[in-house]
Amino acid sequence: MNTVLFAIAAYLIGSISFAVVVSKAFGLSDPRTYGSKNPGATNVLRSGNKKAAVLTLIGDGFKGWLAVWLAMKFGPQYGVDDTGIALVTIAVFLGHLWPVFFRFVGGKGVATALGILLALNVWLGVATLVTWLVIAYAFRYSSLAALIASVFAPFYYGLLFGSADGILLAVLAMSALLIYRHRKNIANLLAGKESKIGSKKK
Repeated sequence: MNTVLFAIAAYLIGSISFAVVVSKAFGLSDPRTYGSKNPGATNVLRSGNKKAAVLTLIGDGFKGWLAVWLAMKFGPQYGVDDTGIALVTIAVFLGHLWPVFFRFVGGKGVATALGILLALNVWLGVATLVTWLVIAYAFRYSSLAALIASVFAPFYYGLLFGSADGILLAVLAMSALLIYRHRKNIANLLAGKESKIGSKKK
């Protein structure tokens, strides 16, 4: 029962869409109405407001980190084991993708996934972040960087912990969902139509 409560709390935390909240606070257009129509930091950046984009990035990453950290810190005393941590990991990620507070229209999960990975293990998060940065710097495509980083994240987990467990399955599921959410970006990349980092909204 306690595991279910932690998972529900994680989903609700994940359902806070910082792209929408920050944009409204800054008097910007709803990020679901322009550019890629994705409520995430990259799309908020297309508004031209870098501060709003940074705050969105930090907020989306922090909520992923917070939900998992709370479960890891306080969960064991309430009987939440590694399987419970895995459920919390998926729950907060699903909250970001399909937020109950915003009619289930959420982002693609890149920043939230990073926050989750950092909470699970700092080096896991750092390795995944470095992968994203290298690809983003080389090719200027946020989506491509996210796709490649998501493929490597489970691999890094295996290197760090050396065994399959429920949390690895959660990381694999998260990576699969992230790739699924980028299916339109994959099509645009193949067609040469994908917008580069920093391009203005249309």
